[in-house]
Amino acid sequence: MTRILLTGGSGFIAAHVLDILLQHGHSVVTTVRSQEKADKIRSAHSKFGKDKLDFSIVEDIAQPGAFDKAVVSDPPFEAVIHTASPFHFNVTDVQKDLLDPAIIGTTGVLKSIKKSAPSVKRVVITSSFASIVDGNKGSWPEHTYTEADWNPITEKEAIENAANGYRASKTFAEKAAWDFVETEKPSFSLATMCPPLVLGPIVHYLNSLDALNTSNQRIRDTIQGKQKDEYPAGAPYLFVDVRDLAELHVKAAEVEGAANERFFVLAGEGLPKEEGEGGGFPEGGVYKFDNGKSVKVLGAKYRTLEESVVDTVKSLKAVGA
Repeated sequence: MTRILLTGGSGFIAAHVLDILLQHGHSVVTTVRSQEKADKIRSAHSKFGKDKLDFSIVEDIAQPGAFDKAVVSDPPFEAVIHTASPFHFNVTDVQKDLLDPAIIGTTGVLKSIKKSAPSVKRVVITSSFASIVDGNKGSWPEHTYTEADWNPITEKEAIENAANGYRASKTFAEKAAWDFVETEKPSFSLATMCPPLVLGPIVHYLNSLDALNTSNQRIRDTIQGKQKDEYPAGAPYLFVDVRDLAELHVKAAEVEGAANERFFVLAGEGLPKEEGEGGGFPEGGVYKFDNGKSVKVLGAKYRTLEESVVDTVKSLKAVGA
């Protein structure tokens, strides 16, 4: 058993990570922004006592020292899985709403761990395909994306619009994490997870149809008939099921070979529908991908698009789609 801190425990990905951590027998403290969210998670996992599942309230991850208290534990933490970061395009200030929470939140948790949690040996951070993909290259059919690729977005481009701001927030935050490890030489190793579109069933006790993660909103809109004529612009052609992604976060905390590795975690192509504006792949094809490292190091086994979409629709119907 390992004592693990999970940040952002009420998030779409984190809720599944929590399930798998508990299944694997770990003892978990998860951060949430309010006692109400802690109570919802606690009631859904009522068979676990405080020794197996406990909570720490972190109201604003962008505040200096936000995680100072959360990283202190008895018994002490041996790993941290950091998923807390904003992903939405409903912003008024890109710097304040997207860039600062992602970058300050990521570097903040690393600083707190180094200062107050020397027992931590592994930190796993949720990054994104957004930190890999080069938006200027479009569909780029001759290219194969791997962990070696970095989004070249600039600070000037980042504040032009919310979509750029999101991609930049993931890119800058992940780069800041790697820079921290290189310059600060902490006692922990780092692993970053870079998923594309994340689909899969929602955790019903945390979600309503209005509070869906951005990726699953596309499935909600499709089953509600809102995308009969047009596939949403800017949607990536690649996907991963949230349950597989969660499993890989936990493996990255457990497996020695994941130390200081970046993982491009995806199942394959999520094909848009053939008819209608924006449907189908661009003429000439799209970029290719290599997810081999996740398979080799973490033993990844990926669900199919059909399985992911079917299970997502079932979970949405359960909350009133």
